[in-house]
Amino acid sequence: MGIEAPTLLSLLEEKQGDFVSGEEISQKLNVSRTAIWKQIRKLEAQGYTIEAVNRLGYRILERPSRISPVELSLKLKTHTFGRNVHVHEVVASTQDVLRDLAEAGAPEGTLVVAEQQNRGRGRMGRSWVSPPGKGIWMSLLLRPNVPLLQTPQLTLLAAVALNRAIERVTGLDIGIKWPNDLLIDGRKISGILLESATEDERIRYVVVGMGISVNLEETDYPEEVAAKAVSLRMASGRVLDRIELIAEILKEFEELYSVFNASGFEPIRLLWEARSINLNKPTALMTAGGRIEGIPRGISETGALIVETPDGGMQTVYSAEINPWEPAAGQDGQQKA
Repeated sequence: MGIEAPTLLSLLEEKQGDFVSGEEISQKLNVSRTAIWKQIRKLEAQGYTIEAVNRLGYRILERPSRISPVELSLKLKTHTFGRNVHVHEVVASTQDVLRDLAEAGAPEGTLVVAEQQNRGRGRMGRSWVSPPGKGIWMSLLLRPNVPLLQTPQLTLLAAVALNRAIERVTGLDIGIKWPNDLLIDGRKISGILLESATEDERIRYVVVGMGISVNLEETDYPEEVAAKAVSLRMASGRVLDRIELIAEILKEFEELYSVFNASGFEPIRLLWEARSINLNKPTALMTAGGRIEGIPRGISETGALIVETPDGGMQTVYSAEINPWEPAAGQDGQQKA
């Protein structure tokens, strides 16, 4: 005879944080110890933190939080961003859900949030780790009145908005890796993906996907990414309120978007450059056309990276995988006249 997770969950909930022995669970539910353990693992996959101690049994240490549209609306300090919100338990990708809404005429500022994504994606086709109840997996709809060429500017704007909002809530020191990855001590805590729909060289709409590792623990990361990633909880030592963080991000995003619409890209460019971890450091960039080595010096008017190459020339890079580079002997990252 098998058991269902809710039945086991109700038994653990009844004890209000006290241990329930495996023997007691086995007798009350008429199941084996192996069946109990399998259901414990299922509850953990849903975001519960359950402690198991020999001779004592099991107890719930932490319950998964849920993002409530009502609670979010109460905390919002925006005019339009997040005012039209769709919250889902599980989706393949919030990008796909919001794109369908955009095609149906959803207004600018529409937000899609999911507790879990099955096929969340990042830049360059990478998958994104998005376990239930522990992160912020959301997409925001923009309908900017700008030419297609200026799309990279919005990517950098999104990075600055997340950087400023997360630093304000957590107090952590966060840097931006070009173009829009957020890092703490070299480990990634957030990724941003912009996908646009165009017509006649103009942008119809932009879907801004944001994945933020908020309350993930080390065991939530696959082995192949554990050394490269970190969560805000791991970095700060405390569990964070995801709804509060979403509200702060939307507030900052809307304010910077208003600045962008009123004053252009220059204020955003200066904010981005002040937070960059790549500028003026030897860097190797893997582009579609090959490897470029040099020193990033700034951001162009269109949002591209301006790289000074070893021969003293300047090269503009729009898309690349970026990594540190060790110059040959005699090159110190400062080009000679």
